[in-house]
Amino acid sequence: MNSLLEVQGISVTFDGFRAINNLSFQIGLPELRAVIGPNGAGKTTFMDIVTGKTRPDSGTVRWGEMGHSLLSMSEAQIAQAGIGRKFQRPTVFEDQSVRENLRVALKKPRGPLAAIMDRVTDEDRARIAAIAAEIGLSDHLEMQAGILSHGQKQWLEIGMLLAQDPRLLLVDEPAAGMTSEERAHTTALLKRLAESHAVVVVEHDMEFVRRLDCRVTVLHEGSVLAEGTLDHVMADQRVIEVYLGR
Repeated sequence: MNSLLEVQGISVTFDGFRAINNLSFQIGLPELRAVIGPNGAGKTTFMDIVTGKTRPDSGTVRWGEMGHSLLSMSEAQIAQAGIGRKFQRPTVFEDQSVRENLRVALKKPRGPLAAIMDRVTDEDRARIAAIAAEIGLSDHLEMQAGILSHGQKQWLEIGMLLAQDPRLLLVDEPAAGMTSEERAHTTALLKRLAESHAVVVVEHDMEFVRRLDCRVTVLHEGSVLAEGTLDHVMADQRVIEVYLGR
């Protein structure tokens, strides 16, 4: 499996605190990966670097088959290149319908002229219907997003990411605040998406990570501490000491 994203030897320091310390990380396409670690381990900063929000002090971040440097690209360029990020708190347009949220998110030319000329095509409608079916909201397309359940808002936001045609999805704590039924739906959705995308899930909930049944990367003090199956990393004495023993 070829690497879609290759992070090599990155470090970043904030006010004397080294948030990322010589971190290297790879993910292929398709692949599902869980990233775990205690608070302050560098999980959020890692995602900030990949999406261009934070620039590392050193190291390289390569993207795609041609190995383009993400560090020379803006946040908007990185998003357009196929990297989507879902934050822990869902950010949907609550006054708009599910359909409108998905329509706004569709990957189309941007700019004043494009906005004036914007029309919903049959292709757009088909794409919206397909995404709604994928995320399990086909029966809610006309519902106002603000009255969806917490879990449904999370799925809508994943759908809005899918509308951008990403190759890599970075998903931050998707199971937080969900009912058991919603968690099961989210597990199935992420596993399905990982059949054709690279999906990185940052998560604290070990039971949810176990359900994902994927390779796990453990971060500690900004570096990779262990990697492998969940059972493998949970049996690692260093992981037990720095993470499970707290």
